[in-house]
Amino acid sequence: MQYLAEIEQIIEEKRDQFIALSDTIWEYAETRFEEFRSATLLCEALEREGFTVERSIGGIETAFVGSYGSGKPVIAFLGEFDALSGLSQQAGLAERQPVVRGGNGHGCGHNLLGTGALAAAVALRDYMKRHNIAGTVRYYGCPGEEGGSGKTFMAREGLFNDIDCCLTWHPGIDNTVTTETSLANYQVYYKFKGVSSHASASPHLGRSALDAVELMNIGVNYLREHIIPEARVHYAITDNGGISPNVVQADASVLYLIRAPKIAQVEEIYQRVCNIARGAALMTDTQVEIVFDKACSNLVPNHVLEDVMYRNFTALGVPTYDDAERAMATRIRASLSDAERNNVEDGEIREQALAERVRPLQSEYVRESMGGSTDVGDVSWITPTIQCTTACWVVGTPAHTWQVVTVGATSIGHKGMLHAGKVMAATAVEAVEHPEIIAQAQAELWERLSGGYVCPIPAGVKPSALK
Repeated sequence: MQYLAEIEQIIEEKRDQFIALSDTIWEYAETRFEEFRSATLLCEALEREGFTVERSIGGIETAFVGSYGSGKPVIAFLGEFDALSGLSQQAGLAERQPVVRGGNGHGCGHNLLGTGALAAAVALRDYMKRHNIAGTVRYYGCPGEEGGSGKTFMAREGLFNDIDCCLTWHPGIDNTVTTETSLANYQVYYKFKGVSSHASASPHLGRSALDAVELMNIGVNYLREHIIPEARVHYAITDNGGISPNVVQADASVLYLIRAPKIAQVEEIYQRVCNIARGAALMTDTQVEIVFDKACSNLVPNHVLEDVMYRNFTALGVPTYDDAERAMATRIRASLSDAERNNVEDGEIREQALAERVRPLQSEYVRESMGGSTDVGDVSWITPTIQCTTACWVVGTPAHTWQVVTVGATSIGHKGMLHAGKVMAATAVEAVEHPEIIAQAQAELWERLSGGYVCPIPAGVKPSALK
């Protein structure tokens, strides 16, 4: 594995550029399908590295692909760069201090994710050039992962169909190769329309859309007992009809996110939720419009690529931290609740502030769903896909919190990001130097699939920004 030192050298020589890029995206903190500045920044970085960039792909203005080389194999890296609303936070602090009150923040570390994947693509490109290895390196700029399923829309347009192998990663609390599957999901708006009226003088003339939303939510809460235990149903009232209690609310909307291990299970629950919405409309004499927003498929594991990535991860080791970084992590960890600190599956790191070893590869027989969802799942149905996690967060930190944001522009996050780039690039090098790995990974995928990939987002549904 002599290539490991070369991959490390390539990324370390450009570490300052990658860190600056990540920190700027952290500052932009743009939410789903509105990542205009972040996407432009990444496109320009690719072009400086000699990649040919195609912008606005798949009908999404902030989606793009950068390519270098030609022919087979086609090795792809997936990058994300969207933030979350309401999580603005200053960097490196152990207490809640928003940069902008109510502003956005990178509460899932996608500033690191997108840049780490870029580092891997550049490192693989440089290595292939130096060693005259034929093939194509691609970087996919994938917007709207948070509640938008950008990759699923891109998959629907066939943008991943000619890829031989795909790699990505995610910041987290541990150093590990991802072996779990994920939950498939649908996200759907239920928009109720009633009749406004004076709530005291003529309430009998009004028809409350807000009552319909409340009744729907109650109905779905009763439904929870009668769906599979692995399923999850979440909702957010996106329009409560106004702030005047003396007006019967004529308009109200609720956004539902329905999850289950398989798309067919999501579909079944979705139909039942729709019936509850129609029932709420009947009870309140209102109308309901059902608007499908987005969906994503469950993740398909690939044992062949897991083994290759784990071999390279253990050979590279993990980032090392200095006393100042450990002290910062300890302070941030003190801001977590006892429940959060104890909600760590791996007992070996539960009492630590930072994970400093590679977690052993999980046995096929003890794997479970990761609990969440990812649109990487749709890519994994189309081409063999592998991902890892590196320790960019303090142990115990839940995703989508200000504690994620606060480390996202510090040396702790930077080290995890650069290391992820090395792990992905090294894994890709082994795959291109040993074509049988890609062939075996593809054979495993085709064996796992039943019926092939069907995009869960219906034709005609378009990606949209937060409403």
